[in-house]
Amino acid sequence: MIYLNVVLTVKEQGDVAEIQSLLSEQGRLSRAEPGCLRFEVYHSQNDPRVFLLNEHWADQAAVDAHRKATAYTTIYQPKVLPKVDRVPHPSDLVS
Repeated sequence: MIYLNVVLTVKEQGDVAEIQSLLSEQGRLSRAEPGCLRFEVYHSQNDPRVFLLNEHWADQAAVDAHRKATAYTTIYQPKVLPKVDRVPHPSDLVS
């Protein structure tokens, strides 16, 4: 299993509502993709510019397919990434 946590910080306060809407739609589409076991979008209560993506994928092939799918290519890459600073955290589950 692949665990990805991504911290996104919106560069301009005025873009927060748009990014929230885009991430909501991206999450909905991503959850329907084969190999997606979890795709959650969190919005920080401490800093309204910060979002956290928590993704669980069956394997690397599922992650690779996700990066070619509609949610990534029509929402995340062209509309979200230009307006955020992105810090990925590939992770291991601590039990």
